[in-house]
Amino acid sequence: MNPIIYRYQTRVRYAEIDRMGVAYHSRYIEWFEAARTDMLRERGLPYNQLEAQGISLPVIEIHCRYYKPVLYDELITVHTSVSHANRLKLHLVYEVYGESDDVLRANGYSLHCFVNHQGRPVRVDRRLADFIIGKSNPHDTSIFSDPEFILNKQD
Repeated sequence: MNPIIYRYQTRVRYAEIDRMGVAYHSRYIEWFEAARTDMLRERGLPYNQLEAQGISLPVIEIHCRYYKPVLYDELITVHTSVSHANRLKLHLVYEVYGESDDVLRANGYSLHCFVNHQGRPVRVDRRLADFIIGKSNPHDTSIFSDPEFILNKQD
């Protein structure tokens, strides 16, 4: 199954560049986060809804490799996809492209763990992992009406 690619666009603001006129390296991680949040929202699962169910997805590992600078006022697109999701972890991959030349500027990944409000790792219902990875209909959010859905211990 080919992963579903979500696209997040933003324009590089003056506050995001360094003295050399290129996007500061940490901004890419912020763009990854914005793209990840939009991806979940587009899937029908806004992050605040996940938190309301008692689940958070902290970053436990992140990586970014830079190929070509992104410049001030440039429109960029971050392609985001789920590489792998199971009942405990979520692995996302990102690619950053510039509008002017459609060349890969950077790529990376983030690894997340499902945790409860106490910060302890939890195994979520398999249906949640399937929903996030795109194995189920993104418009069918009826599974969220089950109060035991998120933390269901059943396979």
